[in-house]
Amino acid sequence: MFHIFQYQPLRLITQNSLSSMCLKLMLSRPVAFAQIRKSWFSSHSLLGKKNIILMGPPGAGKTMTGKIVGQKLDCPVIDVDDDVLETTWNMSVSEKLQDVGYEEFLEEEGKALLKLSASGSVISLSGSNPMHSAGMQHIKRNGIVVYLDVPTTVIMSRLKSKEMDRIVGLSPGVSLKDILQFRKQFYKRWFDIRVLCGGDVAAEVVAEKVIDAVKRYQDSELETFVSTRSSRSGRSMEQDSHKLYFSDVVTQGLALDGGLFVPERGLPKFTAEEWQGLIEVTYIERAQVILERCIHPADIPASKLAEIIETAYGENFSCSKVAPVRHLVGNQFLLELFHGPTASFKDFALQLVPHLFAYCIPRSCNYLILVATSGDTGSAVLDGFSRLHDADKQRIALVNFFPEDGVSPIQKSQMIGCQKENAWSVGVKSDFDFCQTAIKQIFTNSDFTGFLTVEYGTALAAANSINWARLLPQIVYHASAYLDLVHQGIISFGSPVDICIPTGNFGNMLAAFYAKMMGIPIRKCICASNENNVLTDFIKTGVYDLRERKLISSFSPAVDILKSSNLERYLHLIANEDGQLVTQLFNQLENQGHFQLRKDLLGKLQQDLVAGWCSDEDCLAAIHSVYSTTGYILDTHTAVAKVVADRLQDRTCPIIISSTAHYSKFAPAILRALRIAEINQNPLSQLHLLSSYSALPPIHWGLLETLKKTGNGDHQVCAADMSVLMSHIETLIQNHFM
Repeated sequence: MFHIFQYQPLRLITQNSLSSMCLKLMLSRPVAFAQIRKSWFSSHSLLGKKNIILMGPPGAGKTMTGKIVGQKLDCPVIDVDDDVLETTWNMSVSEKLQDVGYEEFLEEEGKALLKLSASGSVISLSGSNPMHSAGMQHIKRNGIVVYLDVPTTVIMSRLKSKEMDRIVGLSPGVSLKDILQFRKQFYKRWFDIRVLCGGDVAAEVVAEKVIDAVKRYQDSELETFVSTRSSRSGRSMEQDSHKLYFSDVVTQGLALDGGLFVPERGLPKFTAEEWQGLIEVTYIERAQVILERCIHPADIPASKLAEIIETAYGENFSCSKVAPVRHLVGNQFLLELFHGPTASFKDFALQLVPHLFAYCIPRSCNYLILVATSGDTGSAVLDGFSRLHDADKQRIALVNFFPEDGVSPIQKSQMIGCQKENAWSVGVKSDFDFCQTAIKQIFTNSDFTGFLTVEYGTALAAANSINWARLLPQIVYHASAYLDLVHQGIISFGSPVDICIPTGNFGNMLAAFYAKMMGIPIRKCICASNENNVLTDFIKTGVYDLRERKLISSFSPAVDILKSSNLERYLHLIANEDGQLVTQLFNQLENQGHFQLRKDLLGKLQQDLVAGWCSDEDCLAAIHSVYSTTGYILDTHTAVAKVVADRLQDRTCPIIISSTAHYSKFAPAILRALRIAEINQNPLSQLHLLSSYSALPPIHWGLLETLKKTGNGDHQVCAADMSVLMSHIETLIQNHFM
């Protein structure tokens, strides 16, 4: 019999194989698992003895959709209102509601649902069924609950036109909108699958979407991941049998061949109607809808994902809009990504990813997360993992490597101040590129990783933007920014926008491009670099050349990067997933310091991307100019993007500039831009001086509190030597886990 929680036991097989990996060697899942999974799904029909249970507000179209789904699947159809309630009561639903009142009606309705026994059927619930817990628990035991998610404005319009008189809870002083909003919490509690239904979508189309969604729910075989350095034509049958799923790539981080994980069949696409259905909802709701499509429920069920998203964004961000869009000047808008606890865009991923990671990993294995940062990632990842539950902190620890002299004083103070019992910062006497390359080499050193698993029962994982899970939350805020412009009446849906992003490791830019692929009408993706402008040169010429290049320390240290890791994912995409070509290019970069794209690939790249760069002097001048004219202070990275946007935009459409960090993090440079003659070297004093300007936005609350607590905190410093780094890692494992 197909049980509702069928996927949890299947995923436990994955976790057991991963536990075995931790206790022995870092091996991929057994061939047997994929065979079990494949044979199980192929031997069952879409329904079997399970029910498809349609849930949603009154007016969502459950009855008509249910009839069409039943016809297509040739199975019985049960409408709870007509076939259960009215049959049981021998009166209409509206008469019953008038007879017993709101609260008694819900109880009587729940009792009737408890008596329903069906299998292999399509069941259309009433709009108020989900408010009765016992009834829903009963019906869900043998069913897949599909939530028909229709925008509230559409529902209100439909109900008004039908003049419905049997809305449970409707009374003088209680509006229909309030009732619909109140009920959402119950729908979100019970559903397994969400189907977005726009205003003008025909019931036939909704029925097809329901069937497709149920097929996806039942079979996660299609949502596997591959390395950017593997090729479909070159993969053996044995490799195909070792399938990797979302929970695997979150845990593993980097592919064993040195490549980066990408979804084998690409990202999901949203229709224009589906995107438009998200215009009126909150950021948290947008995040849940988008991430549900990107993460299979076999990996993380929708209810758990909702809990994780609420934890990440519910109280940890100082702005209720989470990622607000603010008009700057002319047709330029700022996407403010600094309202999280550590004041940078990294918080969007790193408030979420630790909880995803903790859910996906097996309970029987310890994990040490390795992170390399050029500044903002460090404090964000330390803060994120420090918010895990105590039980998770005991089995998950983190070490953050950063260039000791390559971050701002405030960034360093943050990283020291954010250290917790399971999270530490280590300064390295080198630059970010060394830190990032060292971590990649450690992950691909099977002797070292094998030693750690056998000797200490500890596996290594990555939380840098090379981890696939880091990219998904960034897709959300780029999509949300566009929807906000539509909601504000700046544009109508379908009108194009340009995006300009200060770019170092290419993850933020890649996420914007992914949002475009998923249906957001982004026209140009503009990469903004500082004087470390290797990406600018590459986008213009197709030549990625690190020869004769030395990293230049700038006022925008988060983009002081020469090797852009996530560029590999983009090149894999435009090269039609030719893993052999990607391997060749990046091996050449590693061994010879350069590579050149073929002409056809350069043409594709230049259709998607344009690029420019900005000097430190122009960066500071932009900060001063914007403050003088608007009273708004840009951080140094956003100023780089502003300068490049001014140069490259054609002003035929709005441009959204990603404001990736709060200016408070770079106080010395900001004070210099504002032409303050004497600058106190104490970071806390610098923030107090900035706060006296009463500028927009105000000083970041979380940063100020962290610096007050930091004092003269300690951190470890080590030489730029692989053996020294590995020794540090082993010592930290011994101290925390043993």
